[in-house]
Amino acid sequence: MRHGGQILVDQLSIFGVERVFSVPGESFLAALDGLHGSKIQNVVCRHEGGAAMMAEADGKLTGKPGIAFVTRGPGATNASAGVHVARQDSTPMILFVGQIARDHRDREVFQEVDYRAMFGPLAKWVAEIDQTERIPEYIARAFAVATSGRPGPVVLALPEDMLSSEAEVQDCKGPAMLLAGDLNLAAERCIAWLGEAERPLIVAGGPHWSPETARELAQFAEAQRVPVALSFRRQDYLDNRHPAYCGDLNVGMNPALGQIVAEADRVLLLGTRFGDIETRGFELVDPVTTDKRFFQVHADPDEISHLWQADFNVTATAMDFVSALARHGALSERSLHWQQKARSAYTGWITPKPTPGDVKMEQVVRWLSDHLPETAIVTNGAGNYAAWLHRYFEYKGFRTQLAPTSGSMGYGFPAAVAASLRFPDKTVVCLAGDGCFQMTLNEMSTAIQHGAKPIVIVVNNGQYGTIRMHQEKRFTNRVSGTELANPDFAALAVAYGGQGEVVTTQSAFADAFERAHASGKLAVIELLVDPEALTAGQTLSEIRASAN
Repeated sequence: MRHGGQILVDQLSIFGVERVFSVPGESFLAALDGLHGSKIQNVVCRHEGGAAMMAEADGKLTGKPGIAFVTRGPGATNASAGVHVARQDSTPMILFVGQIARDHRDREVFQEVDYRAMFGPLAKWVAEIDQTERIPEYIARAFAVATSGRPGPVVLALPEDMLSSEAEVQDCKGPAMLLAGDLNLAAERCIAWLGEAERPLIVAGGPHWSPETARELAQFAEAQRVPVALSFRRQDYLDNRHPAYCGDLNVGMNPALGQIVAEADRVLLLGTRFGDIETRGFELVDPVTTDKRFFQVHADPDEISHLWQADFNVTATAMDFVSALARHGALSERSLHWQQKARSAYTGWITPKPTPGDVKMEQVVRWLSDHLPETAIVTNGAGNYAAWLHRYFEYKGFRTQLAPTSGSMGYGFPAAVAASLRFPDKTVVCLAGDGCFQMTLNEMSTAIQHGAKPIVIVVNNGQYGTIRMHQEKRFTNRVSGTELANPDFAALAVAYGGQGEVVTTQSAFADAFERAHASGKLAVIELLVDPEALTAGQTLSEIRASAN
């Protein structure tokens, strides 16, 4: 006989869970008891949003469901931000939520929430475990749903009386191995289809990638002489120094790359949904009017023809299909001109454009790109500061980028904490805006407690930069709701037990970074940047002038 919390933890252990992220609550005390003495590390966070984002980042890094535990009511609503990231980013994740006792339902008791209704639009599956004996069954199904097809988040509610009750039940076996079908014929057809194109393009993204898949994609693209564009915030799927790489399809897209997308006559979609961000709001390619031809590969059959009517559709992971392509992709006789044109669009784009101020973001990011180890993990949330990172940083290896395709502010720092815990020997750098960092900087306490040591570079321009940019374009010189009063970020890091330093001139950055790295603990480098340097492409004055 075991109580439900012990049954749950034992089942997580069988499924290979090594770490969970949590904010404790009285609604799941039995689960906390089950974790006591287990081999599963419980990373105790300061806010449920941070815990859920850490779990999501851990799922990205491992390809296995990241696990978070939060309490009922406000704990669950706080955690919903991380669930949304996991859904839009196709990340496997399981969120366990404490729940009221079963015999108190529908009385609007303390912190009662209908989680099926609340999380239904956000998660792949939402359920509530009513019987202690069925905990192993639900856990097994949660792992299967979170990782199948297009991966995503699962939410399981745990009534406290169910979790505290005892039962005698057998554990479920570990997750079954999925066997891929024979993709050789489809790969051969794809290669022949690409061979008929004058201006082919590969767009890669989505879930189910690996270091080997990145290498095979590079091998195939080089042999076929086809340019490769990567989808939003998937820049680490191909070494950016590779001659086939032509850039990423992001919010502030390179106009020359947008032209390449518009001119391409055949597009191979590898794992990506090729949505509004990648098509600049469907301006470059419209699902209704386009005469462009597609070959779509996606692991979820429900995504096939969701937007694009393709010549051929293949239900398979990008990992399996790219491997088949690499086996069959002999050297093409196609001219290199088209690939070289696409590559030139990228190399021109990453030539630094000077910005005003004594600290220049284009130089900071280029320094990081040139000096960080190739295995370093770089994280960010959302904000204009990220445009410099996406434009000027060259990612060299798979899973060195952690960034939310959902555009969630506050994500970068919890992701950096999770990455540092997962890979303690790697350099982990978080780039964050002053507004972005303040959404989750309380997790500095979590980092110190559990030994995470990311280096955070805070871009302090005293404003919500992205919103200010849009505001100036539409309501010039009418600043409202976008100014920020900020703390001394460096002093705050020291108060938490970390290292902190303020940089006011460009020449001081490199030495500050080296000191942060040498400290061997959480470090914050605060960059005081000129508010005039509002974007990577236009100054504040230029935006105002163009709006008039």
